[in-house]
Amino acid sequence: MAIQEKLMQAAVEHRFHLAVAAALVAALFSLLSLGPSFSAVAGFFWPLLVSTGFLLVAVAVLLRISPPPGETSGEELINYVAGRPEDGQLTRDYDEAADGVTDQRRGEEAAAEDAERRKSQ
Repeated sequence: MAIQEKLMQAAVEHRFHLAVAAALVAALFSLLSLGPSFSAVAGFFWPLLVSTGFLLVAVAVLLRISPPPGETSGEELINYVAGRPEDGQLTRDYDEAADGVTDQRRGEEAAAEDAERRKSQ
């Protein structure tokens, strides 16, 4: 009798835990008996699973082929967009491509102007 009394006392103390466990068992049983089978769910979602797999493989291949750019390339783009041409290499490249004048040619023109100024003085 002492064992039965201890069991009843433990059941009263842990009645919340027992109720939650019973609810979980009932939900699992009803889901397995009334819900769709795994093959039905897999048959419904197989296109989504296959396309997700292809996307993950494509991302892995693209990262292997061309690794992500370094930290400085983003800063150069931000400087270009913000309109700070003295900060970024992109604007210098763009300016040279736009007017066809390179740094070397600009240097030669500046040296020629200096020579003319010295001649005139």
